[in-house]
Order: sequence, then structure tokens, then C-alpha cells
Amino acid sequence: MRADAQRNRDRILDAAAQAFTRDGDAVTLDAIAKEAGVGIGTLYRHFPTREALVDAAYQNELARLCDAAAALLTELSPDKALRAWMDRFVEYMTTKRGMGEALRALIAAGGDPFARSWERMLAATTTLVRVAVDAEAVRPDADPEDVLRAIGAVSLATLEPAQAGRLLDLIMDGLRYRP
Repeated sequence: MRADAQRNRDRILDAAAQAFTRDGDAVTLDAIAKEAGVGIGTLYRHFPTREALVDAAYQNELARLCDAAAALLTELSPDKALRAWMDRFVEYMTTKRGMGEALRALIAAGGDPFARSWERMLAATTTLVRVAVDAEAVRPDADPEDVLRAIGAVSLATLEPAQAGRLLDLIMDGLRYRP
């Protein structure tokens, strides 16, 4: 893909994620194209159907979330990287919630956007938890699957970012290693 075409694609995916998060399924493809600064024809060249755009936007957000684990570990201490990733997980779930109807329509049309979501998120969580355990920042009995389920529960139980943050802080306090 040419560099300018890749930039357009990336802008469309970013605009789609933001628009679905903000406006839910009411957002139009025209509005997404406008927000991305491209024409509707450019959007359709990359994503011939709404379902194709929804799937690509979802996969892009999932990749960003999972790829952030390694990046955060290079920037922050292991426990701070884990906590920062928890915030990103809640943001990802907020985007996913906004895309809810569109994702259901994609599934009804035969798509499976969630085919590898759990294993990819669990791999990212496992990396973060294991590095934090090795650094003695997190309890040695911390189970990555339990951590992922706990932050998933927080994201489902809260709509207010401040409350989610407080609950994630409680989870981190419970995970901290105390010899």
C-alpha cells in the first residue's frame, strides 16, 4: 500500500473508532469520512461495506491495546505499566461498547471479530503480570487470567472514567507484592 493510502486508511480507522465511541451506531459513513478528512469514495475503496469498516476498526483497536503492553514496559516500571494498560483496556472497552450494534450486525452477517480477542488480550496481560512478578512489584500468585477478568468486570460495571480508575487502583493495591 502506498504511504498516502496507508495514512488515509489509518485516519479512517481512527475517525471510525472515535465516532463509534462518541455517537454509537448512529454515526454515518459520510460523517466518518468527513472526520477523517477524506472523501466517501476513499473510505469505500478501503472498506467496501460498513461491516468491513467496523471489523477493521475493532481489529485496529484490539491491536493497539495488545501492542501497548510491550511499549508501556519500555517506558514505565512494571507495576505502572500494568496499571496504565488497565486504563487503556477500559478505553478499549468503551470503544467496543460504542460499536456494539455494529459488531452485532457484523456477526449476523457471518463475521467473527472476536475470534482471537481473548487470547491476544490474555497474552498481553500475561506479559505485563509476569514482568511485574519478576520485578517483585506484583504478588507471585497473581494469575493473568484473573487480572484480565477483573479489569474486564470494572470496564463493564462502570460508565464513569473516575470510578473505573478508583476500582483499578483497588485491583492494583490487591496485586502489590508485600514480602
